[in-house]
Amino acid sequence: MGALARSGISDQISYERRFEQVIGNSPALESVLEQVERVAPTDSTVLIHGETGTGKELIARAIHNISSRFGRAFVKLNCAAIPLDLLESELFGHEKGAFTGAIAQKIGRFELADKGTLFLDEIGDIPAALQPKLLRVLQEQEFERLGSARTHQVDVRLVAATHRDLPEMVKEREFRSDLYYRLNVFPVVLPPLRERREDIPALVTYFVEKFSRRMGKPIDQIPEETIAAFMAYPWPGNIRELQNLIERAVILANDGVLPNPLPRTETPEIVTSSAPLPTTLRDSERTLILRTLEAVRWVIGGPKGAAAKLGLKRTTLIHKMKKLGISRPGLRSIEGPDSLSQDEKPLIASN
Repeated sequence: MGALARSGISDQISYERRFEQVIGNSPALESVLEQVERVAPTDSTVLIHGETGTGKELIARAIHNISSRFGRAFVKLNCAAIPLDLLESELFGHEKGAFTGAIAQKIGRFELADKGTLFLDEIGDIPAALQPKLLRVLQEQEFERLGSARTHQVDVRLVAATHRDLPEMVKEREFRSDLYYRLNVFPVVLPPLRERREDIPALVTYFVEKFSRRMGKPIDQIPEETIAAFMAYPWPGNIRELQNLIERAVILANDGVLPNPLPRTETPEIVTSSAPLPTTLRDSERTLILRTLEAVRWVIGGPKGAAAKLGLKRTTLIHKMKKLGISRPGLRSIEGPDSLSQDEKPLIASN
């Protein structure tokens, strides 16, 4: 995954926490995660570009988790979800009596995120009147609460995200050019799901397990036609749409079989491949783990190992391998790290 050099137990634990909910190992996703690993240890501002539903908040959290600010606050705010007349107060806070309805002092998100990370989603929706104030706090790391002349100093690492075309907004004078350049220090572009289709089986497995466990409704089989339909569908709503449709499918499932939740009018014509697709959840998971192990030459642990690529803890992957009867060709099935021979132990080396 283009990982930087790491060693030791603490590094292994650190690595396992950082991408735990980022599912997939497609080249498009791996390229993004390599960029994340490079920029996260710095304090540079990151601007995440991506369509709605591509997982921008997960990437922002990963940046925070890798950084030296991990353990401090990760504060988030969706700029599009706050009424314009309240957004300034949400960002910078206000004093009691600053405006009608300000019945008590309020601490803003920048203050809450001091020494930590502030994630501003939909940054393109920041109104023009607020853009100079946001630029100031990014440049000077200082601001005043509404209704106060006292200047507050903060140490905040900003990660912003948008699905809008900010350069075009700059041309149309809807977004300040100086603020855009200050935000765009390190851009990260998230690919839409249609550009990382290899990750769809892994995402389906993840969401099926998540919702079946939550609903107490075991799913044992995913029909070949359903997987094929998912692989062919364009996913305009990206991972969020996939997640919501899997939740619907688990609700509708009978006898442990996952139905195809795509409306008939939206299900594309499927060309059956000569290569068989996994037909059960167990088969899907087994195929995914085997492909990942083969891609990393059967290294389980460490930053470049299969566990990291699958977003699993090393011990969790070993447990799954034992459960699924997976072992390296020529070696017996894994029964746990303590039972491995000297020849097998390099398979779970931490570096």
